[in-house]
Amino acid sequence: MTPGMISRRVVVDRLKTVDDLLQDIRSLPLSDRKAFFADRRNAWTAESCLRRSLEAIFDVGRHILAKGFGVGVSEYKEIAVRLSEKRILSEDDAALMGILAGYRNRMVHFYHEVSFDELYKICAEDLGDVERIGNSLRDWIKDHPERVEN
Repeated sequence: MTPGMISRRVVVDRLKTVDDLLQDIRSLPLSDRKAFFADRRNAWTAESCLRRSLEAIFDVGRHILAKGFGVGVSEYKEIAVRLSEKRILSEDDAALMGILAGYRNRMVHFYHEVSFDELYKICAEDLGDVERIGNSLRDWIKDHPERVEN
């Protein structure tokens, strides 16, 4: 795979998707556990938005690696490792992204093991982890305009 230019449109679109999905989660009644569980659609919304936001984060990472560095990656956990190797993410952020990859894989492949209680806790307390990775990728793009096509 030959390195080229990273598409600003792809990165911006995917990170906007992440922002929008996290906002949709935050619009749920996360400060009131009873209200959250009063309508099962809240849990299904939380699950879908969280999974999709994680997938969008990994799409950005995969795009940066493929287009900017000519590195093909197929597994989500490997995206985090390669982003660290290329100094796109710090070791701490890459470790966090690896945890997010594992959780995304659990949501998809072991969905029957992910409880609504667990989803509620993550959405109420841990959305900042997804934002942190998105912001790190966004910052790297801003700091490396020479690698990005306009």
